[in-house]
Amino acid sequence: MKITTFMIAGCFCFGVAAHSSAARKADKDPNIIMIMSDDQGWGDVGFNGNTEIITPNLDKMAENGVRFDRFYAAAPLCSPTRGSCLTGRYPFRYGILAAHTGGMRTGETTVAEMLKKEGYATGFFGKWHMGWVRMEDASTRGYFSPPSLHGYDEWFATSSAVPTWDPGITPKGWTGFGSGKKDLGGEPWKGGFPYVHNGEEVRDNIRGDDSRVIMDRVIPFIKENKDKPFLATVWFHTPHEPCVAGEEYLKMYPKAGKRRQHYYGCITAMDEQIGRLRAELRKLGIEKNTILFFCSDNGPADGLAKKGIASAGPFKGYKHTMYEGGLLVPACAEWPGVIEPGTTTEVRCSTVDFVPTIGNLTGYKFKSTLPIDGIDLMPVINGEVSERGKDLFFGYRRLYQGTDGKVLISGDYKLVTTAAKGGGETFLYDLKNDPGETTDLSKKMPERFDVMLSKRDEIETSCQLSRDGADYKY
Repeated sequence: MKITTFMIAGCFCFGVAAHSSAARKADKDPNIIMIMSDDQGWGDVGFNGNTEIITPNLDKMAENGVRFDRFYAAAPLCSPTRGSCLTGRYPFRYGILAAHTGGMRTGETTVAEMLKKEGYATGFFGKWHMGWVRMEDASTRGYFSPPSLHGYDEWFATSSAVPTWDPGITPKGWTGFGSGKKDLGGEPWKGGFPYVHNGEEVRDNIRGDDSRVIMDRVIPFIKENKDKPFLATVWFHTPHEPCVAGEEYLKMYPKAGKRRQHYYGCITAMDEQIGRLRAELRKLGIEKNTILFFCSDNGPADGLAKKGIASAGPFKGYKHTMYEGGLLVPACAEWPGVIEPGTTTEVRCSTVDFVPTIGNLTGYKFKSTLPIDGIDLMPVINGEVSERGKDLFFGYRRLYQGTDGKVLISGDYKLVTTAAKGGGETFLYDLKNDPGETTDLSKKMPERFDVMLSKRDEIETSCQLSRDGADYKY
């Protein structure tokens, strides 16, 4: 077994009897780092072909490892996807169906709880968004459920979004959510001290670039635990609005408009901190014992995508939509000496795949009765399989608004029920021949449509049973 670091980004019961072949190449358990950006579209990174945004460290990470060309978030918005990264289960299974509508249940087994049993140090850093991190903040939308209740010994977290520069200060000109449509620039953002460290409000070192603020807490955790296996979950707020970049990053985009400067600039600032992390791993001599995963939590923000600032690449849709642009996200992984540099794959992978992958790498034994929805990514990365081999299910639900979006991908076919307020329509697409989702095949292929609808309903029924208590008492 080996010290390695892992950054991240149909139902079946998953059992693990031994380490995967990748893990057996090492002499100690791998470290795990799960890195995730927030609202970064598939096309908002250099390694997916964007020639304007400066992301040299992410590009190098993808070049030095594997680039996932068809990597899906479990939902087209943040909270449901985040839960899938920690549990390996669909959002409809563990009950976080939208943002601010619930919290991670203590009955769920998270990756942090899994690895603590294997002797890992566990740390969380950044945007949690699966329950309030301060009990006094808990309200009718969600409930108190901080990282410490889910296996993380060390944590530095916010409940939800903060500005990407000076996270405790409302940016000048901001009239979006939380502002009442008034410019509250200079006023405290959510009380002025949105970060909580191990239950205590943080007042020091929270000015400037938010990604740097987060990484300033990650690096000491890694240094402290470099001689034993650790899990570090690093979830940046960038580039979720309010998007604000410091002057040095704005100057890197002199020909861009103001909003584009801030959007591109905060992504470059985040990329710089990912580079800082990669350099630290090499300085500590643990990079070859480290597997890094990176992904976004969903497609680009609606308003920024519609203005042509944020990009889903060639794909239709954006955040809050069930089309490819809302679900496909940039993703890559790096593990020097294990993952062959320059690897690419078009196998459809997802955030639900992190947990079974980590389970296999560390030898964790899953309960035979616990439904795990993901697959082990290592055979995909190593080229041992060319197809996923099982269906994918996605969902986003706010029933008080009449929103109930769902997707089933089976092979190259995609059944989409749009996430429209008041009720959506259901379409069938052939993603292989129509990746832009332009031609509905539901009338031309009624038998396939009905079969996929039946499959989707079967998975949703299984998820409802889990959600209603079939998997554990809570």
